Amino acid sequence: MIKVLVTARSFALCEEAKTILESQGYSITWNPVGRPLKEQELLALIPGMDALITGTDEVSEKVIAAGLPSLKVIGKYGVGYDNIDVAAAKRHGVQVTFTPGVLTKAVAELAMGLLLSAARNIAAMDGLVRQGKWERITGTELADKTIGIVGTGNIGREVAKRAAAFDMNVTAYDLWPNLDFAAQYGIKYVPLDELLAKADFISLHTPSTPETIGMINLKSLQGMKNTAVLINTARGDLIVEEDLIKALQEGVIAGAGLDTFALEPLKDERFFSLRNVVLSPHAGSNTRETVARMSVMVASDVVAVLTGNPPHYPVK
Repeated sequence: MIKVLVTARSFALCEEAKTILESQGYSITWNPVGRPLKEQELLALIPGMDALITGTDEVSEKVIAAGLPSLKVIGKYGVGYDNIDVAAAKRHGVQVTFTPGVLTKAVAELAMGLLLSAARNIAAMDGLVRQGKWERITGTELADKTIGIVGTGNIGREVAKRAAAFDMNVTAYDLWPNLDFAAQYGIKYVPLDELLAKADFISLHTPSTPETIGMINLKSLQGMKNTAVLINTARGDLIVEEDLIKALQEGVIAGAGLDTFALEPLKDERFFSLRNVVLSPHAGSNTRETVARMSVMVASDVVAVLTGNPPHYPVK
């Protein structure tokens, strides 16, 4: 019997995707702990599995090797696959797939939600009202403010569209500028240092690479306005969290809205005491619509590979 290990937690919410696997007669093993799995936990589960459907778990070369010779495919439930040792998978003949384009609007909407919440102190005021305190916190409007978008891939461009609808001035930084899109929405590409220095809101939308890891650090934070708000729905390791906490505590910047963290789930209690930060649990893609689309896409590609066919969305 073909065995599939599913560690992506919200995959189980999609009945259609489960049916795609079950209709093939596959045996499914579900995430036993309700959080992303560490390498050692995967090492205990992967032997004998024919497929792995993973979220942000630590899929290292050791994990891939432990799945051999049965492991044929790793389906990434999501867009970013930096948690998977893709090079090792290729060396061992294991196909890796992903779900490109499917979560673009959901993540962009959450980025704007975090931005709005931080700008108007919504989460902080909600907490005060629940404590019986009728205390208002003065916020700031978005109209005529400048947003700096770091990375204008699919998600960054969707954030730019939404920011333009709020009458914001949109600046952007990208190694490969999309000039046609910029012309359509009145976006100005600028060097990164200039973007950080002039933007009222900075939203990160770059992948995690050796060049981008730690790009937001003490130096870059000190180069921002003290009224600036930082939004991150991309990858947690883009930010040196120790430096960000210090900057938020000392008023180097005004606030932050964070959906991703270097270590998840978040356990650094210093974040919890900061009233000028809005936190969410890596939920950018977690809408009913996106969960359904991603689940069906990854399940379909796993079945394709296991039945000897090419996947629709291979990681190349």
